[in-house]
Amino acid sequence: MTAAVRRITQPWTARLGGVRVRSALAAAAVVACAVLVAGVGLLLATRATLTGNLDAAATQRAGQVVAALQADDPTRLAQTLQPAAGDRTAVQVLDSSGRVLDASPDLGTRPALTAARPAPGQTVTQQRLLSPDDEDEFRILATGAQTADGARVVVVGQSLRPVNESLEVIVRAALVGVPALALVVGLATYFFVGKSLRPVEAIRRRVSTITASDLRTRVPVPAARDEVAALAETMNAMLDRLDGAARTQRRFVADASHELRSPLATLQVGLELLEATDSGHGRQLRRMRGETARLSRIISDLLLLARADEHGLTVRHDDVDLDDLAYVERDRLHAEHPELRIESRIRPARVRGDAHQLDRVIRNLCDNAARYARQVVTLTVTVGPDGTDLRVDDDGPGIDEAERERVFDRFVRLDDSRTRSDGGSGLGLAIAHEIVASHGGRITAETSSSGGASLHVWLPPADL
Repeated sequence: MTAAVRRITQPWTARLGGVRVRSALAAAAVVACAVLVAGVGLLLATRATLTGNLDAAATQRAGQVVAALQADDPTRLAQTLQPAAGDRTAVQVLDSSGRVLDASPDLGTRPALTAARPAPGQTVTQQRLLSPDDEDEFRILATGAQTADGARVVVVGQSLRPVNESLEVIVRAALVGVPALALVVGLATYFFVGKSLRPVEAIRRRVSTITASDLRTRVPVPAARDEVAALAETMNAMLDRLDGAARTQRRFVADASHELRSPLATLQVGLELLEATDSGHGRQLRRMRGETARLSRIISDLLLLARADEHGLTVRHDDVDLDDLAYVERDRLHAEHPELRIESRIRPARVRGDAHQLDRVIRNLCDNAARYARQVVTLTVTVGPDGTDLRVDDDGPGIDEAERERVFDRFVRLDDSRTRSDGGSGLGLAIAHEIVASHGGRITAETSSSGGASLHVWLPPADL
């Protein structure tokens, strides 16, 4: 799966950044949604309250008009129909047929405001525009009343502009306040989550420095007795177990390798004596001697790796002519592999290090190349301003890009084309990696110009 496909298939929350960003966005979104829901509820409640107040005022005004009609007091009726300053209340008095008998002065000769004709003692409420030209809706309340002159309908209209203006104020405040509140909550969450995650980041940095060769480091435990502290204590307990298991394993490898050397030496001496007696089994004896020599090399390699894991490699810092070591290994390859063409491009190169260990690096790389080469092995030594480069190339099957890191692990076996049964133990490149790392250099696997493997060693300059 490519990186692009992985990004597409990941949940959208995983592509928003770290925990701090996601927590801040989630908190801001939750607050914004909660405030929006509360705002809608506030708008509905405010509208209902304000509309109820209008209905109460209209009911009170209608009651006053009905009282004036029933008292048959024209002066009192005129005062009741007269609106107060700034009041947008319209009042009409209708007969049973809907004819306007009396009205507020600002209505003039406007026809009846409603077609409702409630019976005496009944009330009808409507909400409508008084005319197509009006911008504001009115809340219309029609009340039936019985007077000495017959049935009358008192119509009271209250403008909804104050209600709408109040709701607009709330909406404008929400449009400004909700984003501001969400931003403040998001920033505060980002800050506090970041502060809470500092111990986690400290644990991550410490864990990134722990390697399989050094499991003695422990992660810091925060002072606060919370989930992060429990995680740190659990990780330290796990590291204790891993360290103990690794120590046991290294001790076993070192002890077993050490104990095997004596019986192996006895076997080698015995085979040499048998071969000297010319017992007629010379071919089998030579084969057995070759296998015991291989077993001896494997044991030596295991001992070296065990010492490297336990205490690290002890490196001498002498002036070493790397080109001289390369010439020696080139001549050895000529003698041991006459079927191969050994090419070399060796320049004078001096480095600081351990000559014996560096010779072992070149020998392991050359043996690896000779094992898999078809016709040609190329040994190159060059010197640049930033250090010395050593390359050993072959024209064999090469190493897949996905395996170029793993090839330096111990006992690694690649595909069938690179696992021929002609002597490889899977430790040579691992030992070369340990030695190069102890010299402050690096080793990588690449592709040679002929399509095979190219093992590249870089060592720092001698004056560093």
